[in-house]
Amino acid sequence: MEKKNIDTEEISMKELIGKAKDWSQYLISKWKIIVFAGVLGAFLGLAYSFIKKTAYTATLTFALEDEKSGGGLGGALGLASSFGIDLGTGGGSIFTSSNLAELFKSRKMVEQTLLTPVKVNDKVISLAEMYIQNNEWRKKWNDDSEFKNIEFSPQTQRKYFTRVHDSILGEIYKDLSKNSLSVAQKDKKISIISMDMTSNSELFSLYFCEALARQVGKFYVETKSKKARMNMTILERQVDSVRGELNSAITGVAVANDNAFNLNPALNVRRTPSARRQVDVQANTAVLTELVKQSELAKVTLRKETPLIQIIDQPILPLKNDKLSKAKGFVFGGIIAGFLVVLCLLFKKMFNELSA
Repeated sequence: MEKKNIDTEEISMKELIGKAKDWSQYLISKWKIIVFAGVLGAFLGLAYSFIKKTAYTATLTFALEDEKSGGGLGGALGLASSFGIDLGTGGGSIFTSSNLAELFKSRKMVEQTLLTPVKVNDKVISLAEMYIQNNEWRKKWNDDSEFKNIEFSPQTQRKYFTRVHDSILGEIYKDLSKNSLSVAQKDKKISIISMDMTSNSELFSLYFCEALARQVGKFYVETKSKKARMNMTILERQVDSVRGELNSAITGVAVANDNAFNLNPALNVRRTPSARRQVDVQANTAVLTELVKQSELAKVTLRKETPLIQIIDQPILPLKNDKLSKAKGFVFGGIIAGFLVVLCLLFKKMFNELSA
């Protein structure tokens, strides 16, 4: 039994070696086709290296530091609640790392970034206009009266845009969000987010990446601290109002005392206005003291609610690019074409053997 197994293995190895020799001889016989395909592929690769546009990638990484505030305010909320003021934490939990990554790719953030003014060739234009120029869209619009005079000036407010403006911005957003913009958190344990912007213009990639980071950072900070900032504004108005009432009451006490100067001790009723004003002074003093405490507490809360966005790495010229050199295009084109022809020839021989 063991001898039969050895013989079978020897026959299988001999068959395998024979097949390999047969196929190698077959490929050698087709060397002209393989060489021709390799040369053709090399020149095609060389031609591709000439026509392929270089893609430039701008990369920006940043970290989020969000100091959570909550609890521990205790009895300090008492008087503020009586004025309809809530000093609790604000901003909600919508800005998790995954949600923040989606915020970068949202249409609102991208469109606002496209309207950011930049300086190109000593002329201030919007990023949307720069994108249109880079992709030579205006050449296609010369014969279209609807698009011919469309401009995206940085001075024009978004609310004045027409339906045509919106459709163009929509097309730009669709292209950028699907093909150019990538935002991801490299490690879920670390709050560091990386943003990549790729385009055929080095300056556009740089400008758009930096502008989008600023736009999202501004929106993020304003939204997270909005509630605390509103509370602080209300408290400051209350402090100013009570302080005005206190000053008026102090003045009223002085006026009442002047009116009662050298008054006959038997006429105590004339001292009533002064006593009433003195009560107002005491009451307003107590209220103002508490409101000032609440105002200072609101400032602390606002500082806690204001997150810090710390940029770690920002794009610096020259940017990383995927430019294909002529030598690489020539070599890789020849290798790929030759490899594909060899595969086709082997499959053809295999099919012919199976059909026979």
